[in-house]
Amino acid sequence: MTKVTFIGAGSTVFAKNLMGDIWSYPELADATICLMDIDPKRLKQSERVARHIINTLGVKPTVECTTDRRAALRGADYVICMIQVGGYEPATVIDFEIPKKYGLRQTIGDTLGIGGIMRGLRTIPVLIDIARDMEEICPDALLINYANPMCMNQWALNRATDIQTVGLCHSVPGTAHELARDIGLPYDEINYLVAGINHMAFYLKFERRDTGEDLYPLLRQVYAEKRYPPHNRVRYEMLRRLGYFVTESSEHFSEYVPWFIKERAPELIGEFNIPLDEYIERCKAGIISWELLEEAEAKGRIPSEEEIMHALRDVNPMHKGWTVRSITDLNKVERSVEYGSLIIHSMETGAARTIYGNVANDGVIDNLPAGCCVEVPCLVDANGIQPTRVGAIPSHLAALMSTNINVQSLSVEAALIRKREHIYHAAMLDPHTGSELTLDEIWSMVDELIEAHGDYLPAYQ
Repeated sequence: MTKVTFIGAGSTVFAKNLMGDIWSYPELADATICLMDIDPKRLKQSERVARHIINTLGVKPTVECTTDRRAALRGADYVICMIQVGGYEPATVIDFEIPKKYGLRQTIGDTLGIGGIMRGLRTIPVLIDIARDMEEICPDALLINYANPMCMNQWALNRATDIQTVGLCHSVPGTAHELARDIGLPYDEINYLVAGINHMAFYLKFERRDTGEDLYPLLRQVYAEKRYPPHNRVRYEMLRRLGYFVTESSEHFSEYVPWFIKERAPELIGEFNIPLDEYIERCKAGIISWELLEEAEAKGRIPSEEEIMHALRDVNPMHKGWTVRSITDLNKVERSVEYGSLIIHSMETGAARTIYGNVANDGVIDNLPAGCCVEVPCLVDANGIQPTRVGAIPSHLAALMSTNINVQSLSVEAALIRKREHIYHAAMLDPHTGSELTLDEIWSMVDELIEAHGDYLPAYQ
């Protein structure tokens, strides 16, 4: 019987989607899912959701719950990691508030920039500890990682451990669905090829599935007629400038480059609809809604949409819809766009399918550094995950990605050999940080961040 262990299962909405996806396959309907989290309260919430999914689907799997990671790993065939080391408080707040003192503003702060660097430094040691436990307890299991910063985390895991691992993100199919809506075509009629690095991969092909017709002219027409959604202004601007569409959202992409969030050009924030402190606001909305959920669950129910909207009355409006759906949809069991269950099903049954995975660049993309983490199509079947060789990507896209890979490389080096100067250098080379702050400001900010993180970070030389 297949066993899947969730590490960080207190991420209840995410866990709910993956559990529903896995158990919806007849071949996996009896799979054991072990929920593990260090927070017993959130773990209990996820267990309740698991029982609801079981009742809804009419399946008979085994559910285990524990706060003991090593116990959770025993007998695991697959380990799905969805951790956030340090949580919203104190870690995420620190990542935003200290840089803000220096005039450095962020939107998400989980992938690149100073927030991404610090998140990577917190997360990599924990991921390596998990992998070390796996080497001892379940050495043949596949580690499926959803934790950001994806490229830094996967690069470090590939360098430091022998565990089979793949990093997953929903940005590729998620964006493809958005683009299909923008040009007025059903998603099923679209074929695409994406390659690059996580959150900065590009649609090298975007075409009709049946005829091979290039659909980029339709996307350029959307730009010319300004028919794109306001939240996608940055990405459509980059389509104009680069000729290709990027996979991750505008709020993410705007902090990976030096062109949009600028103290000396504040008008760009409004012009491109850039939501500063977006992740902070999203976390606040989540905390409020989860507190409401706890109160409602004590009475044996899920809070209504009206109750959630009232509780979120002082929260940024852009977060209300998503937050309401994340809570009210806990009663629904629908297949998500996540790749995790597809991988497990293909490896268990031999059914061949293609997913997009974050893997080591071992001859996959010719003009990106060897060993870095790249996001490419991968064939999955009973033989496991097999990346597709892409070859060379357009040179200007590779050059843009290299500015991010430089930061990832130094951050990984800092995490693995515990050398403090690599943290300074990573921050210096970060495109957004370097465009806004002086060298003295960068070094001072890094010192403050390291001090504020305390025991969430190891000691550096």
